[in-house]
Amino acid sequence: MGSPGETSRAVIFVIDDEQDWLDRLQRALTRRFAADYAIVVEQSASAALAELQAMRDSGTPVALILADQWMPEMTGVELLAAATDIEPDAERAVMIAYGELETAREPILRAAALGQIQTYVAKPWRDSDEPFYHAISKFLEDWDRTHRPQFELIRIVGDRWDAYGVALRDALHRSGVSYGFYAPDSDEGIELLRRAGVNGPLPVVVFFDGRALARPTATEIATAMGVNTEATGDEFDMVVVGSGPAGLSAAVYGASEGLRTLVVESEALGGQASTSSMIRNYLGFPRGLSGADLTGRAYRQAWFFGASFLIGRVATALRPADADRHVIGFDDGSEVRSRAVVLASGVSYRRLRVGRLEEFVGRGVFYGAPVSEAPGMAGQPVVVVGGGNSSAQMALYLARFAAHVTVVTRDPAPVQMSEYLVREIHSRRNIEMRFNSVVTDARGDALLQALVLRDTTQDTTVELEASAVFILIGAEPRTAWLPPEMERDDRGYILTGDAVTAGQAGTPATDGDRRPAPLETSLPGVFAVGDVRMGSMKRIAAAVGEGSSVVRMVHEHLARTAAASS
Repeated sequence: MGSPGETSRAVIFVIDDEQDWLDRLQRALTRRFAADYAIVVEQSASAALAELQAMRDSGTPVALILADQWMPEMTGVELLAAATDIEPDAERAVMIAYGELETAREPILRAAALGQIQTYVAKPWRDSDEPFYHAISKFLEDWDRTHRPQFELIRIVGDRWDAYGVALRDALHRSGVSYGFYAPDSDEGIELLRRAGVNGPLPVVVFFDGRALARPTATEIATAMGVNTEATGDEFDMVVVGSGPAGLSAAVYGASEGLRTLVVESEALGGQASTSSMIRNYLGFPRGLSGADLTGRAYRQAWFFGASFLIGRVATALRPADADRHVIGFDDGSEVRSRAVVLASGVSYRRLRVGRLEEFVGRGVFYGAPVSEAPGMAGQPVVVVGGGNSSAQMALYLARFAAHVTVVTRDPAPVQMSEYLVREIHSRRNIEMRFNSVVTDARGDALLQALVLRDTTQDTTVELEASAVFILIGAEPRTAWLPPEMERDDRGYILTGDAVTAGQAGTPATDGDRRPAPLETSLPGVFAVGDVRMGSMKRIAAAVGEGSSVVRMVHEHLARTAAASS
């Protein structure tokens, strides 16, 4: 019924066996999207699958597939599951009419858990149905972001496997900064370097307005982009160390309630959460969203309320300035003063120091989940090491590009992964899980070529081909820089509230007889939230809750110290 081969435009493909609905859907989509997309419709499920295959064979891109749930040949969910094998990159949604949701609930939930659909869409009840258009626009936005060229705020010229450049691209991706990457011997790279008048050292960063920096630091890039505040010598009501969900939540609520707020981040906006390729269990986002999207929204929200940011600065010291002030020192020698401090520095992934593995860091070995590298793994065998949710999310994201993904975990079963992620992994044909296994060595010349795995139950080894390995094997809190008076457990996590005990000198680690607030540390006026705090839930929603809750405690502390000094 359509002729997709006649156009290079991406296709919105609609399948519905009822002619009246098909006409309404075609009319509605044409009104809003036909200028940029080819609207192709089909009544028969089997004909639709054949047409999808023809589009695949001809190289016609398919952006979105919409299928009615109740069709005689097969249900919409069944059709979309089959379509996944033909067009795995297309966005997919099942359509239902108003009043059908409860009937379709079970197959929709099962298909979403298995990754066969993103969500459902209510059919338009009129031609100008804005909720329908909004849902379709979101699908197209997600597809466009991955499959079409985006505006490049920054262009990077460098060696793909240079560890410094890999970390830089990862930080930009996680911070939501659009960029392009070019090899120095490519036509584009040569021309960019010529126009910039800079030859190295690589990587060279060229901004959209022509400015160029050679091998810049994160601080230099953030400053050049106008993100960083020159805060040295300033005094704040609240300084937040770390920009993960907990830190950004504290910044949003603190700034919105009138506190002069500064957020300090050593690496990339969003912390570890920004590496998550898809978060499906966060309240209010039934379709899910990426960690970078979530934290990018939070950054813009905090900025809108007046929060200031320092990106690329590493906090190295915390000490009292006077009875109700703290000084935070940074790696460049600068300092800021604040009436309250919120520690939200999160955790770092542990290093797996075995065999030759460290030789290949940045050249096939990656710690954490740098999603910026996933498209470069197209058609390659890759490995994810770790048994938690972050490992599962990374494996699912990589499976969109890689030929084969192997998840390696020392656990005997996926006990640390959420059930919905386990179901989706099992539904992917190109993901394999190896239990009771550990990495013992790496093979390769200039780049990683293989990993050596040991089965811990049988004490046997196997060499596994791998172009890349992403290691997410547990975390260590970033607390070594804190003063000895800051009470921590034996793993370095910060004690708060009732967990705070007597200080090192045998006196209560509180101001006077007052016990610390629930999120307050052994240092009065210094609070800890999120993953860095002992006993935290290690979930994004919990971190956001702690970040918002701590602001009330900061207000109470500021009121108490103001009353004491008056």
